[in-house]
Amino acid sequence: MRNIMAIVFIATFGFAGVALAQDDHVAIFKNVTGDVKVVREKSTLVPVAGTQLLRLDVVVSGPHASAGIAFMDGTLITVGASSEIEISRYVFQPEEAKYDFSLYLRKGTAIYSSGKLGKLAPESVTVNTPRAAVGVRGTRFIVKAD
Repeated sequence: MRNIMAIVFIATFGFAGVALAQDDHVAIFKNVTGDVKVVREKSTLVPVAGTQLLRLDVVVSGPHASAGIAFMDGTLITVGASSEIEISRYVFQPEEAKYDFSLYLRKGTAIYSSGKLGKLAPESVTVNTPRAAVGVRGTRFIVKAD
């Protein structure tokens, strides 16, 4: 009987741990206007307000489209029309002093507004484009990649 209870206990909490590990979202869409898509691995989804973003997701906006994204630390990104941005890296673990945030803007425009990560560890934040890398020092700016 104890073995059965132990198996049930391990199975129950083991699966809960797997579910928590898979809930690896780093941001959510606050708003979406126009034709915006998220490319995740080999699938594409159409986001709405509240849709979660994961590391390595690529946000693609069509003409006359935009999206507002809020990261776990309060960083805000507004993706402009005809843009493509990838969440390359994101780690925000203040209890362990682990920070890392890197976005890659392939094309288009994005507005960046620092959250806690940019204030606690500004050296860990970068926004890359095909021609340049922007180091963030706790600020707000717009970046454009042609």
